[in-house]
Amino acid sequence: MVTSATSLGRSGLHDWIIQRITAVVLAAYVIYFLGFIFSAEVIEFSVWKHLFSQVWFKVFSLLALASIVFHAWIGMWIVSTDYIKPTGIRLVFQAFVILFCFACLIWGAQILWGV
Repeated sequence: MVTSATSLGRSGLHDWIIQRITAVVLAAYVIYFLGFIFSAEVIEFSVWKHLFSQVWFKVFSLLALASIVFHAWIGMWIVSTDYIKPTGIRLVFQAFVILFCFACLIWGAQILWGV
């Protein structure tokens, strides 16, 4: 069995399961968010502020953000291992993706909990 230090899961099956779970979380978030938008009489700053000030929605949003990061990382890891053959270039690319995903997660958490 071939493993990689940059893989999120222990195996392809593990990565597949993580991607399916994150997809379900993202689908639930999008469905709720679209329902909120279409059911709101008026959407203005006070409505958005009230929605994002609730702890349960901050946690749900942070879970959705983490799901995007994990989902994107697994997808980019698979693409990079399939299409970037030189090991050095692939590792640099994967390191960039890891840093970008981590930065987005931290920045998103700061934005969510700063409201």
